[in-house]
Amino acid sequence: MASISSAAKTSAKVKAENMFEANLSGESALIYHGGDRAAARRLFPHAPEPWLDLSTGLNATPYPFTAPEVTAFARLPEPESIAALEEVAAQSFGLDPAAKIVAASGAQALIQLLPRVIGAKKVAVLGFTYSEHGRAWAASGAEVTTCESLDELAGADVAVVVNPNNPDGRLCDADELSALAHEMGARGKSLIVDEAFVDFLPLDNSLAPLPPAPGLVVLRSFGKTYGLAGLRLGFAFGEHGLIGVLRAALGPWAVNGVAIEIGIEAYQDDGWLEASAARLAEDGARLDALLRGAGLEILGETPLFRLARHDRAREIFLRLCDAGVLTRPFAERPDWLRFGIPTGEADFARLADALNQT
Repeated sequence: MASISSAAKTSAKVKAENMFEANLSGESALIYHGGDRAAARRLFPHAPEPWLDLSTGLNATPYPFTAPEVTAFARLPEPESIAALEEVAAQSFGLDPAAKIVAASGAQALIQLLPRVIGAKKVAVLGFTYSEHGRAWAASGAEVTTCESLDELAGADVAVVVNPNNPDGRLCDADELSALAHEMGARGKSLIVDEAFVDFLPLDNSLAPLPPAPGLVVLRSFGKTYGLAGLRLGFAFGEHGLIGVLRAALGPWAVNGVAIEIGIEAYQDDGWLEASAARLAEDGARLDALLRGAGLEILGETPLFRLARHDRAREIFLRLCDAGVLTRPFAERPDWLRFGIPTGEADFARLADALNQT
């Protein structure tokens, strides 16, 4: 088979760069959420395989679950099994006994459902943050504004805070969020707190152990922490009334049987969670050193990702793609890149080699 000429590779690279620029204001999942390796392959067909995907902020070491019995696929999920899953999740989160919890097929499903459950004309989002919150509320007809402080949120019908924040790791004090929730709840308003990246942080960073306020909804993600995003499992917890409305809106069988079995096993495995936290701390420090050595500035972090800045971030993104390494760029912040935490010598060596080529 004839080898690909240097001219052909150069032409493909230019085409990829042009397509990247064109997609900055388009619908490309590669640009806006990461994780779309099929789109990356289309844009960079000559990149080496397999891709090293650092674009999603997922735990790179998935939970080693026991293979479910065939009955988990063959029967409808039973209410008792869903209740058991919610109970072990509540225990893992350290949930206050006064709060209620409901499971769903991923936190994203809950983000899209909440505007239908909580009617709101004015929604305030603490930004810059995960865009799907604002997008879901705007699609419902709400007026969405981005705020820079908690004080600015109180006047809205619904306020949204991602904590710790995606993509910069900004962390709001849990007691301050609880106070805001009680203030808004007393006026018939709602606070939504997305805790998708909180699991590896100390418990006092979460609203879970605090008494729930009226109108408060807190979201949690299973897939990010346990590296099993394809399972589609997430939770909402808060005061009884609103969680009950969410449960009714989700309907029966909101979680598949396989997710129930794996979720129950994982949430009871405290040892794995602790070992993962220790590994991520070591790997995160190693990534910090690697990024700084390549001239990038660390702007923020969680145990599952780092946000870095460089004047040539867009160029670095493209060159990393040429090497089969996918990171997360931001159309709104062209000097930013977000890196998930690699794991293992091979992945770190590959990232180091790719950064040396930029």
